[in-house]
Amino acid sequence: MIPAIRQAYNATFTPEKYQAMLADVEAQLPGQLEFRLAETPIFVPKQLRDKLIQAGQDIINVIQRPDFKQLTEAAIPPHQRVPNEDAHATFLTFDFAVCRDAQGELEPQLIEMQGFPSLYAFQTWQPGSYGRQFEIPDSVTPYFEVNDNAEYQAEMRRLLLGDAKPEEVILLEIYPEKQKTRVDFALTEQFWGVKAMCLTKIKKRGRELFYEKDGREIRIKRIYNRIIFDELDRYPDLQTEYNLTDDVDVHWVGHPNWFFRISKYTLPLVKSQFSPPSYYLHELKEYPADLENYVLKPLFSFAGAGVRLHITAADLNALPDKQNYLLQRKVTYAPAIQAPDGWVKCEIRLLYVWHPEDAEPRLLTGLGRMSRGEMIGVAFNKDKDWVGGTSPLFEK
Repeated sequence: MIPAIRQAYNATFTPEKYQAMLADVEAQLPGQLEFRLAETPIFVPKQLRDKLIQAGQDIINVIQRPDFKQLTEAAIPPHQRVPNEDAHATFLTFDFAVCRDAQGELEPQLIEMQGFPSLYAFQTWQPGSYGRQFEIPDSVTPYFEVNDNAEYQAEMRRLLLGDAKPEEVILLEIYPEKQKTRVDFALTEQFWGVKAMCLTKIKKRGRELFYEKDGREIRIKRIYNRIIFDELDRYPDLQTEYNLTDDVDVHWVGHPNWFFRISKYTLPLVKSQFSPPSYYLHELKEYPADLENYVLKPLFSFAGAGVRLHITAADLNALPDKQNYLLQRKVTYAPAIQAPDGWVKCEIRLLYVWHPEDAEPRLLTGLGRMSRGEMIGVAFNKDKDWVGGTSPLFEK
């Protein structure tokens, strides 16, 4: 999207360099990468960068409303409410489609948001994997409110560890070795000493939690939570001593309730030029006349599950649980990235952290996804190239 950088990158790109990059990833993180890396970073010009920052701030203004918790109480299913919720979220991740406005200028349009961590370790590592094989100019950076890898990793270390020792902090998941995001878990342990731990291996003694390491029990003081209830529900017979809804003496680095509060449930509350109109389905007296321009999203699902791009009034009338859905006006992704054989669409996720003592979250970095399919996800981009996960690099 920065023409000079794009032209120079494409001119020197070769499939052999891309394969060398993948080989380098495999050599450093053997067997860990299970999603496709795109052939290129996204080079984000200043004008779009500044719009992204403003789009994120528009959402944060809603989250900071004094009545935000009251407005989002119904977002938390009663049987999945976790005790000891903190004052605000620890992580904010906002997904924006890159589109064009009426004047033809690039702009972001909000797709989804999460009060839940993303690939915070991998995104500080991935730009280097491009840089080792391709010429990346110094005029772009993956970072916002930190200057470099060292500052980023220090910021995350302070957030994850607090005053605890690394072994007293765990990354909590279900079968982490099977997760598609396990490359991020491996780097989280490499960078900060925080090990991924399966829920089934947690031991509970009263209000305290433990795990076993080298034949000794270690008390867990902080949990970097990566468990999503939507996935947990897929294991109804999971045998555990500890349930997430138990009242225990730990500090949550990313309290589970915020996953629900800051989610698709929040979309109708956001009024911004960078956020398409969204409506709780059960609150609509009548459907929009142009339903073909809307997408139906389940409120309580993850990773695009259940999203329907093509709907009719009959489809909506047939839903027995309208309170569990929203309508969001479709956006048109711009073919914004020049590949050797055409144009590619993209999405940019902004990654924030919010320390418990801070009044404001900090925007640290981003994550990119490129697509040639109808949707961004892997299922819509099989057997295609110049698609997949990538690093947005922002013009300084």
